[in-house]
Amino acid sequence: MSGRSVRLRSVPIQSLSELERARLQEVAFYQLQQDCDLSCQITIPKDGQKRKKSLRKKLDSLGKEKNKDREFIPQAFGMPLSQVIANDRAYKLKQDSQRDEQKDASDFVASLLPFGNKRQNKELSSSNSSLSSTSETPNESTSPNTPEPAPRARRRGAMSVDSITDLDDNQSRLLEALQLSLPAEAQNKKEKARDKKLSLNPIYRQVPRLVDSCCQHLEKHGLQTVGIFRVGSSKKRVRQLREEFDRGIDVSLEEEHSVHDVAALLKEFLRDMPDPLLTRELYTAFINTLLLEPEEQLGTLQLLIYLLPPCNCDTLHRLLQFLSIVARHADDNVSKDGQEVTGNKMTSLNLATIFGPNLLHKQKSSDKEFSVQSSARAEESTAIIAVVQKMIENYEALFMVPPDLQNEVLISLLETDPDVVDYLLRRKASQSS
Repeated sequence: MSGRSVRLRSVPIQSLSELERARLQEVAFYQLQQDCDLSCQITIPKDGQKRKKSLRKKLDSLGKEKNKDREFIPQAFGMPLSQVIANDRAYKLKQDSQRDEQKDASDFVASLLPFGNKRQNKELSSSNSSLSSTSETPNESTSPNTPEPAPRARRRGAMSVDSITDLDDNQSRLLEALQLSLPAEAQNKKEKARDKKLSLNPIYRQVPRLVDSCCQHLEKHGLQTVGIFRVGSSKKRVRQLREEFDRGIDVSLEEEHSVHDVAALLKEFLRDMPDPLLTRELYTAFINTLLLEPEEQLGTLQLLIYLLPPCNCDTLHRLLQFLSIVARHADDNVSKDGQEVTGNKMTSLNLATIFGPNLLHKQKSSDKEFSVQSSARAEESTAIIAVVQKMIENYEALFMVPPDLQNEVLISLLETDPDVVDYLLRRKASQSS
């Protein structure tokens, strides 16, 4: 940084680069082990890892394999979260590609019009001038439908090697960032090789299309609906919506869609996830935060959230943001024009009671776990609700990264990639200014 100092400030976790978020996981893991006594083993959850199937699931999958020719492959429900987001991403890229092809076709047709007009003018001129024109421009007359190749600066796609020398200072800085994000040719350590493959830019928000669509619809049409998430829905309509999302159809939730159907759809998606949003690996750790002193609980929850895979973290943020908005409309109030507005009665406690068991639960892999005394199960359920309620009420603070943790991340990167740290600091300085 050429002697310059950069003052770090708290930033949303989504604003960090992919590489920074990976290192933040490691820094948070170390701090949890050193400073937080959660009385349990803590591991960093793996993204989209395979689980052992229960006997019922094996039988179900066997039946599906027999009928696979007649069935479609689900795109949303019952899929690992990372796979759902990958399916959404593939769908969006396909749409973008189709739009680009249509635009290219339109541009190509438009580019042919001048050639057609020019040829028509030539045919109307005298034969002598036509022959002269033909002899002077043979390429134009012999292949009028072939547009000239685009200059190097206008080519689509990646930058060619021979154009690097043509870059100005700003472009060379961009190239520097791109070069830093490329994988190294030879690495001795697996972790370093992994870091080199991670981007130095913030990754796109990893939230399933279904979750975002449901939240947007309910924020627009359901905030004043009394008992939202409690009132029953139409099973037929919910099943139809579920099938449309599973088939990868571009579902647009409009005003005519019942808020109770959309609410039920959102709950079903979270319930059917193979691994809960807060992951089974961190189940005990999240529950044990309630054993800490009140002033320590929020900071520990924050570190545990940092351990989540990016797709879990981003989806959790979107969901908690939505639930927080719903909770703010729980009580009756008076509008600006003096009209009484009925609240939806869904407080943070009520919402945590409904969503808690779907967000945080452990795998019941044996019959012994089902035979736990009812009092113990009730105790466990109460703890789950308390944890999720605290998240809803403090979601904004939970997803901010304080300066001291950012500093730890940069120190960790400085040991292996000083050039990367220099680039990240330059970017943070430009953002703060």
